[in-house]
Amino acid sequence: MRKKQPLATYFHVHLVSDSTGETLNAMLKATASQFNAAKPLEHIYALIRSRAQMERALAEIEASPGLVLYTVINPELRRLLEIRCSELQTPAISVLDPLRHAFTDYLGLEQTMKTGAQYQLDDAYFKRIAALDYTLAHDDGQMVWDLEPADVVVVGVSRTSKTPTCMYLANRGIKAANIPLVPTSPPPEELFALRKPMVVGLVASPERLTQIRKSRLGGLNAEAAVEDYSDLDAIRKEVLAAKRLYTKHRWPTIDVTRKSVEETAAAILTKLSARQNR
Repeated sequence: MRKKQPLATYFHVHLVSDSTGETLNAMLKATASQFNAAKPLEHIYALIRSRAQMERALAEIEASPGLVLYTVINPELRRLLEIRCSELQTPAISVLDPLRHAFTDYLGLEQTMKTGAQYQLDDAYFKRIAALDYTLAHDDGQMVWDLEPADVVVVGVSRTSKTPTCMYLANRGIKAANIPLVPTSPPPEELFALRKPMVVGLVASPERLTQIRKSRLGGLNAEAAVEDYSDLDAIRKEVLAAKRLYTKHRWPTIDVTRKSVEETAAAILTKLSARQNR
């Protein structure tokens, strides 16, 4: 007899931030993912920097009671939020306080108490924008004569998530180009002459690639002329050839069969960090 799935538990979560709210959103998703039956109903209040804005957020919290997660620097607004949530008997958690206190104790330095400090238009911001520009211009084998400035060059057969992985890396300030491995033509010679970038090979199981490619072809209403694209035996040969190429050139390899784009990017960042530290 099949085990009954528990009914979903819907609950309100209020994310109150004096910045963009991205940190709160990421922490909520990471935590809620550990509770299969939990379905948070998100209420986002971003750029809360005045008493009037906080009052409006509190009115909505009162109307739909639930967990309150917040990142608010201004002491007056924090106090207002904490007192009202206490009166409403609603849990209110300042998610960054433990980290900030740990940093203060360890470093012996005072906090700047600056709102949205991670989003300043500084060198890191412009580096990230430059990385996004570079990655867009070097997607899917474009501009192979200009790969040397890259931090990472991602190589792989079709549907191994090269483009989304590179875009995720670019958003972290990493210049990432990607080169597709096509059975009908060899990789560009420029790839084998690189010195500065780290070349990373992506692989996936042929069975998984077959599923993805068939789904892709169905969405495009493609004709039978591209049958080899989703043929299992043909894909096995592609993957084997890719693995041999990576081994020959001693490129680090990541199997993306059961990895999300975020996990693949994290694995690349780990390898890149180790390489830079060496």
